[in-house]
Amino acid sequence: MDSLAATTAKLAVRGIGKRYGKLDALLPMDLDVAPGEFLTVLGPSGSGKTTLLQIIAGLTEPTCGRLLIDGRNETHTPPHKRGIGVVFQNYALFPHLTVQENVAFPLQMRRMPGAERDRKVAAALELVGLGGLHQRFPRELSGGQQQRVALARCFVYQPALIIMDEPLGALDRKLRESMQLEIRRLHRDTGATIMFVTHDQEEALALSDRICLLNHGRIEQLGSPEAVYEHPASLFVADFIGLSNVLRGHIQGGVLLTADGPLPLPPGSGGTAGREAALVIRPEHVELDPTDFPALSGTVTETVYAGAEHRLQVTLGSGATLLLRRSAGQGSLPLGAAVRLGWSPSRARLLNP
Repeated sequence: MDSLAATTAKLAVRGIGKRYGKLDALLPMDLDVAPGEFLTVLGPSGSGKTTLLQIIAGLTEPTCGRLLIDGRNETHTPPHKRGIGVVFQNYALFPHLTVQENVAFPLQMRRMPGAERDRKVAAALELVGLGGLHQRFPRELSGGQQQRVALARCFVYQPALIIMDEPLGALDRKLRESMQLEIRRLHRDTGATIMFVTHDQEEALALSDRICLLNHGRIEQLGSPEAVYEHPASLFVADFIGLSNVLRGHIQGGVLLTADGPLPLPPGSGGTAGREAALVIRPEHVELDPTDFPALSGTVTETVYAGAEHRLQVTLGSGATLLLRRSAGQGSLPLGAAVRLGWSPSRARLLNP
């Protein structure tokens, strides 16, 4: 990345890395976050998400590299002087303060005059739909309402960058989905720059402008949700983001020879004859009884009703299994049913095994 990119980015990470003794918690990396962008940092436990978050927030010193915010070198700036807001999973509200007092706290710390402070607090509470609850205490609120207070407290002073650290992890599924919509609306209405840290790949797909997927302390793939899902850069990405079918073999004569027969390669994928490779196909791209492309034979060995769809597992002759999805209107298939499966080659992805 050049210096021009660093000055136009809201956040620019340049060669930032972290080592604890002989352990590399975070390998040196470059990353830009554009003004107004919603970037999700995603990855399994131990991938480096928390380390990267702590370095950006100023809670951990990097072993190497630089951190720039709005073009300023903030690598060694104390946390409270970086202009970064953080929303935590456990809300971190003051139990002895009212909703209004909790939201006003960061403005009080910045010595904002009373009238302006009250105006900003009222606007922030209206933004999150809590205008009528300003005199309540956190214990009198539901989990979703407490999370809204935490969001209002962060947005109220308009920080240069907002980091959300697993903010929905403590909520049940229905409330999580509701709060996802709330966060998307807040991002759209305020134009804030947000880094959202999570291990939930569905959440990342639903919220992000871009996803930064970490694995073993390095960036495995960086791109839009569509790009990461439809065009995974590795088998790790394909396996971590959504469900994938993986068929392994070796390339010969323009096809992938597998234990269940030859499979066509995706258009333009190339591939050196004789090398081992894997085809990745998403379950929604697998079709029953295809007429326009080759098919594999198998037996239905599991079926799950998931409301809007049926999820089927088919076992092939080699013992390998394929997953596919059928809309609820198409109905399911009985266990033991013999089926033929196929997919358009353009829907598959050829990757190194």
